[in-house]
Amino acid sequence: MPNQKHKYRRAYAHPVVKPVLTCYLVLASLVGAFGSSFLYGYNLSVVNAPSVYIKSFFNETWRRRYDYPMDNGTLTLLWSVTVSVFACGGLVGALIVVPLVKRLGRKGTLLLNNAFAVVASLLMALSEIASSFEMLILGRFVVGIDAGIALTALPMYLGEISPKQIRGSLGQVTAIFICCGVFSGQVLGLPELLGKESTWPILFGVIVVPALTQLAILPFLPESPRFLLLEKQDTKRAEKAYQIFLGKGDVSEEIKEVQEEKKAQTNIQITSVLDLLRNRTARWQLITVIIIMACYQLCGLNAIWFYTNSIFTEVGFKKETIPYITLSTGGIEIVAAVISGLVVERLGRRPLLIGGFSSMAVFFGMLTVSLNLQKTVLWMPYVSIICILGVIASFCIGPGGIPFILTGELFQQSDRPAAFLVAGSVNWISNFIVGLVFPFIQEGLQTFCFLVFVGTCLGCAIYLYFILPETKCKTFAEINQSFARINKISHLEVKADQLCKTEGNEFMNGEIEVLELVNEHKKTDNEYLKTEPL
Repeated sequence: MPNQKHKYRRAYAHPVVKPVLTCYLVLASLVGAFGSSFLYGYNLSVVNAPSVYIKSFFNETWRRRYDYPMDNGTLTLLWSVTVSVFACGGLVGALIVVPLVKRLGRKGTLLLNNAFAVVASLLMALSEIASSFEMLILGRFVVGIDAGIALTALPMYLGEISPKQIRGSLGQVTAIFICCGVFSGQVLGLPELLGKESTWPILFGVIVVPALTQLAILPFLPESPRFLLLEKQDTKRAEKAYQIFLGKGDVSEEIKEVQEEKKAQTNIQITSVLDLLRNRTARWQLITVIIIMACYQLCGLNAIWFYTNSIFTEVGFKKETIPYITLSTGGIEIVAAVISGLVVERLGRRPLLIGGFSSMAVFFGMLTVSLNLQKTVLWMPYVSIICILGVIASFCIGPGGIPFILTGELFQQSDRPAAFLVAGSVNWISNFIVGLVFPFIQEGLQTFCFLVFVGTCLGCAIYLYFILPETKCKTFAEINQSFARINKISHLEVKADQLCKTEGNEFMNGEIEVLELVNEHKKTDNEYLKTEPL
């Protein structure tokens, strides 16, 4: 049926429209990321530089309370809790974000989230004055909640306000600001700045600055137009939001695109996690997000920092200069993330993700060889440095930011909050597992521990090669259709499933008609699916 094939191709074809990156889109992405993902990156790295002074503070506080010094076991336990409680808070934040984004919206959730950052900054900055290490630990937990909410609400907000042609580039701002946060924590932690005994509490207090900046600017920017139209049924505010973000008066095409989705989702309740797990039309999208987010943490990037100082020492750098040399790794992260943001709409998500994980596997393999030979071959430590920088760059070009973009792209509006809850939970649980298990892996395998990450990265790359379709420049409905074949359903059954979600008896009268329509077009639809590439 050649004519029928061409008919479907024409029906799903869209004219190429050059997107306009307006100042409001830029401002929303920068302000949103500065008060959200920047804080996540900053709090990942800020505890490293003042660790000696924080442990001394723990010991001195304990001695004042109980008139005897803290034993090494208790000190190690308290320090481990201080570091790992951040991930526990992140998991809590990921679990509570769904009702927040449903009731307050994406922008409203980001604004409320700043309260956690302000409270956390006060707790941590005042902990030394109050002689309470419990305040520091509690502050780390609270700022973890902030990070858990931010890494869900921010990608959701940026994905919904962006035109499909630049959705990936704006979404990559999340990863860029994570890298900027990590780098800022390294810089401010230098001894010449705030990384000394008298000023270390200020290192934790400065997180109030991004939070207050976002509170001052974000209220003047619109809410997500898709949220306003699909979930609040507020067409006027949605139209105005599109006009502001896109910088044009005629937004009828954008409204029409969302209205098409709205027709299929009339009276839909926001999907619960249990319903999402049962949803056959979103099965492989959910599996893909779970695998990507798990590999985001389990790919071995955090393990790299364990060997960085020792490798730099082997090369001949003095101990006091190593913190400054380490700044190069933060710089590489930022550069790689920016490059990814510039090319993601040209190359697509698939090549960057698959290439990123594959490159990491190659560099981890080379690093394993170089670490075992660096004491026998004079120039091998330099190869180890190149491998470390290669792993970092490979991660930031693809796996470092695109998982957050894909989580927002692979699901329809009603499924998106539940999908982000699952993705966020997997992310933070995997983060906690890495911190808990890696020391034992390193102790048991020594320099061969990186072979574990070779397998993880390679396995993820192979999975993505066979399963993940390209999503660049596609509408959310088109992306959903791309998974129709692997989910073993037709594109008409996707529509039928969406109608089945309608509340009450509204659908019952039309149920038979829909199923008859599916059967009637089954043969035609199979012909269409053959023309749709994975």
